[in-house]
Formats: sequence, C-alpha cells, structure tokens
Amino acid sequence: MIKIGIVGGTGYTGVELLRILATHPEAQLTAITSRKEDGVPVAQMYPSLRGRVDLAFSAPDKANLNECDVVFFATPHGVAMAQAPELLAHGVKVIDLAADFRLQDVSAFEKWYGMPHSCTELLAEAVYGLPELNRERIKTARLIGNPGCYPTTMQLGYAPLLKAGVIDAASLIADCKSGVSGAGRKAEIGILFSESSDSFKAYGIAGHRHTPETVEQLQRLTKDKIGLVFAPHLVPMIRGMHSTLYAQLNQEISNEALQALFENAYADERFIDVMPFGSHPDTRSTRASNMLRIALHRPENAKTVVILVVQDNLVKGASGQAVQCMNLMFGLAEDCGLHHVPVTP
Repeated sequence: MIKIGIVGGTGYTGVELLRILATHPEAQLTAITSRKEDGVPVAQMYPSLRGRVDLAFSAPDKANLNECDVVFFATPHGVAMAQAPELLAHGVKVIDLAADFRLQDVSAFEKWYGMPHSCTELLAEAVYGLPELNRERIKTARLIGNPGCYPTTMQLGYAPLLKAGVIDAASLIADCKSGVSGAGRKAEIGILFSESSDSFKAYGIAGHRHTPETVEQLQRLTKDKIGLVFAPHLVPMIRGMHSTLYAQLNQEISNEALQALFENAYADERFIDVMPFGSHPDTRSTRASNMLRIALHRPENAKTVVILVVQDNLVKGASGQAVQCMNLMFGLAEDCGLHHVPVTP
C-alpha cells in the first residue's frame, strides 16, 4: 500500500483527492493537514466521505508527512515550494496541484504569481504531470507539477495537430469556459451564487496565468513559435470545463485525415475519448470522472479547424490527473482507482 499525505485537504481539489483515494485499492490515507481544522474529522466537514475516510485533519507539525510515500499539495501557490525540499530529502515523492513546479521559467512564475520562487534548484528535475504527453518522465519522477485545468484541455486539443505540423502554430485561439469550482473553495464576491448564477462572463482577457504554462508546454511539440490567444470564461455551473479551440490549417488535408491524427494519437489512452467527427461533447458527459472528450469540426471545409474539448475541471483537470501521475510513479496500472463513470444527470 502507498502511504499518502495530503496537505490542504479542505478545498475542492483536496476533497476530490480524498474521494478518489478513498476507494483506490493501493492507497492508504495517512495524514490530511489543515491548521484551521486541526482535530476535526474529515467526515464531519464532508459527510459524503462518512464510512470512507476515518481520519481527522491535523496541523502540519503533527502530520508526520516525512513518513509518507507520497504527499499531494492541494494548497495555494507557494506552499509546496516551501515544504518540498524537506520531504524529498526524506525520500517522499511530491505531487503539487498548484503552480509552484509547472513553469521552468522562474521570471514567468514570479510575474504571473506575484511571489519569489523559493526553491529554484528543484525546478530542473520537476516533471510536468500530463501523462498523455509526458508519461515516461513521470514514471521516474519524484517531483510533479500537476497541470492547470485549462492548460490540460488546450494541450491535449492542439497536440496532434502541432506534432503533425498541419496548423499555423502562431495563430491559436482558445475560447474556454469553466465552472465556478475552478476558483476554489473560498468566500469571494465574484463566485457567490447570487453573483455568478444566471450570468456569463469572460475574465483574464488581458492576460491569464495559464497562458505562459500552456505556451511553454506547446512549444515542446513544435519548432515553430507558438502564438496563443486565450479567453477564459466563468459559467454558472459547479464543475465542468468546455474549451473551443481554433487553428488555421497550413496545408491541404481531408477531414478523415484530421480525424485519424487524433484517433491514432490517443488510441491507447484510457482517459481520452476521440468522438466521431462533427460531434458535440458536453461537460455532463465527463462529470465526476477522469475522462476528457474531444471532437473535431471544420466549418464549410475551410482552413479553420475547431477542436471541442470537455473535462471535469476538478478530476482530469486537477485531482484525477494527480492520481494518474501517482499510479505511474509507483508502477501501478495508470487507471488504478480511476474507473469512475460520469454522473448523469
């Protein structure tokens, strides 16, 4: 059994980790930290976990995280970088769901996250945790920077086209929508029910912190310079993400050949469903699962290809992907503990 610690178990990604790991056949939940909720049973805060998780939250200094095999950080940015060096020195593997180890460019991190990076010496060995594009490195990693939710959809949506060199890498447009849970579990006016319900808005158009992360990773797929316009939107639903991606074809290619690029690229991927050409996947078809669905369109057979990508922002976009990485790091089947069927309705 893998002894698991979770730092920051009270937020949405933390409780999603608990939900997934509670039924994982190889997981032994050992410690769940929260300074504010020290001593409070997990099931008291989250009754959905009654009978599944018997632990109580504990303050970090009581948690004995150094005795774990792996520690997940479901915390705000800046926490993992402060604690990772000690954990790694004790042989504990680290998976950070925040952004501390996603970006290799320190100046970009400090610009977009507004804080100095306190352990830059670890960035060189940190592995970006998107299994479908980085599987072999994840298998041997001891430190994972789990991808952001939006970047997951953009990278998996654009990857087959960029690798094949059939689109103009400099003119990518991503029109993306996320449920309110993407903002985290906090009291903030913009995500209150009375503020976000019955409304729809864009945000971060002038610049969003997921842009440099996405560009850095997409750039690894092509020699051409990446140009990305990313427009995120908040939609009045709890969870779910829908990304509509646009790209300009730079050569003659049939719709059948475009479809084949995606089907061949993801033929063996347990968590990517390439739907028939012209399909319209909806967020509900991935709700509470680690599945990501993709569908291609080409309006009027012109030069614009449209890629529709849907996922659950808390699962494939966060905690499920982190468990997927854990499975690879410990030599387990990649889908171990992740066989959740999407919830409908």
